[in-house]
Amino acid sequence: MWYVMQVRVDSEERIAQQCNTRIPKSILKRSFIPYIESRFHFHGEWVTLKRRMFLGYVFLDTDHIEEVLKYLYRMSDTTNVLSAGDEVVPLTEEEVDFLLQLGGEEQIVRISKLMLDDSGVTVLNGPLKGKEGLIKKINKHKRRIILETDLSDGLQQIEVGFEFAAEKAEQERKAEPAAQSA
Repeated sequence: MWYVMQVRVDSEERIAQQCNTRIPKSILKRSFIPYIESRFHFHGEWVTLKRRMFLGYVFLDTDHIEEVLKYLYRMSDTTNVLSAGDEVVPLTEEEVDFLLQLGGEEQIVRISKLMLDDSGVTVLNGPLKGKEGLIKKINKHKRRIILETDLSDGLQQIEVGFEFAAEKAEQERKAEPAAQSA
């Protein structure tokens, strides 16, 4: 089961690492942070960078949450595992499936390739294929899509990266003359 722990922003990676090294593998399968690949424009070039999907959250994969909590109480900078009242609650099976569809086992949401025209958005490949209905907003300039989905405590907006289908072909076309001259 997957649980979500709230932590201080910018401490996510350190805490996930502490959990993975200090909590026995027999009770904690893994602690992880979902990431998103995004495109950024630097010095005239589009660069792909990885960033956190949810700021201030670390995910715990365990079937022994009560034992994991005992370790977490001894660690600094951990706050709380999301709960309903006094009961710690895991993500639902649907929520886990959705996150796995987006980011796979490694939990990195890769860049999707899409086309925009008068009829709307067509996702050609990538994790957004078949999820066009979740697209709330598209920022063409920044190459980002806002998805809206029901996760955990209500509607969540998730920002993911994309590239236009023509961009990849253009990048390959520009690289060909350089390769031929070498």
